[in-house]
Amino acid sequence: MPESKPYQPLLLRLLHGVNAAIALLAIITAFLVYNTYDGRFGKVPVPQIADIIGIHGTFGKLLILGVMPAFALYSFHRGQKRLVQPDSFGKLTQFGKPIWWYSLHRIVNTLMLVAMTFSIASGSMVKEEWLPAGDLTQVWYYLHASGWIILVLCLAMHLLMSAKVGGFPLILSMFDFKKVKGNQAGEGK
Repeated sequence: MPESKPYQPLLLRLLHGVNAAIALLAIITAFLVYNTYDGRFGKVPVPQIADIIGIHGTFGKLLILGVMPAFALYSFHRGQKRLVQPDSFGKLTQFGKPIWWYSLHRIVNTLMLVAMTFSIASGSMVKEEWLPAGDLTQVWYYLHASGWIILVLCLAMHLLMSAKVGGFPLILSMFDFKKVKGNQAGEGK
């Protein structure tokens, strides 16, 4: 019997892909904003980009007004089996078993959505003039910078959990445009 390949629904792949691309651009430009105007924990010698704050804000607006609400709606309805379940935390007691990994992956997926929402919400409260004026003590800036750190950590965990739970076949299934139904990665476990 041929081995089944993980299958990801087309809508999930589209929403996830666009959301991920814009979010990655927002993460990169967030670092460039920090590197240009803050840098208190270290800087990287890269050329400065004019209006990097505006560019970063544009990606944030694309997320909040564009694909993020649609992706969240999809995730909490059709994709709910990929998110935390009522028994997910209880199954974390079964350390090392497949269900432990699937439960952890679902928790990480949920944290990723929460971190993205927190970053977008806190970023919408940051004023563009604060950083160029050297005003680095605003609470909303601290919250937004913290959201960026949490988001980057969640992204790393999301990628690691995807690799652990489904390996490269699961990751590659997000880019596979052939409609082949097999096991739905992480569902029903």
